[in-house]
Amino acid sequence: MANEPSNEKLEKRARNVLLFQLSRSMKTKKQLAIILEKREIPAEIALPLLDRFEEVSLIDDQAFAYSYVRSRVERGKSARIIGRELSQKGVPKAMIEVALAEIDPEDEAEMALQLARSRWERLGALEKDAKYRRVSGFLMRRGFSSGLVSSVLRDVSSRG
Repeated sequence: MANEPSNEKLEKRARNVLLFQLSRSMKTKKQLAIILEKREIPAEIALPLLDRFEEVSLIDDQAFAYSYVRSRVERGKSARIIGRELSQKGVPKAMIEVALAEIDPEDEAEMALQLARSRWERLGALEKDAKYRRVSGFLMRRGFSSGLVSSVLRDVSSRG
């Protein structure tokens, strides 16, 4: 028992781990809980500390969700994929819905169209069917609905 760190030392270590992680990038409460668990910080120390960090807004899952949505939209990701990724990161469903409401469906359709045009042009001399399959797969992997992908591909393929 003499070799086990005291609760004070564990709490100090947990606090340092949290501050270090948050200084590197925003993280969700769930992500930080997992990190503390991997560092063998007992839940009875980790959970109150996480709650305290949340109280003083050092952890803010809603702000994380908004920021994440903006960054992923800039990378050409659909609302569906972004929502799934946020869920995997432990953001509550209600917060995900609020953050995703920032994405205008018309903007998402325009993004899909721009991505499709760009990819279509880069595929150059390939046969039309091959281009269609590749661009379709590309857009589907980015999480766009099959209806939107079909609509966008009709537009892009009709132009050449």
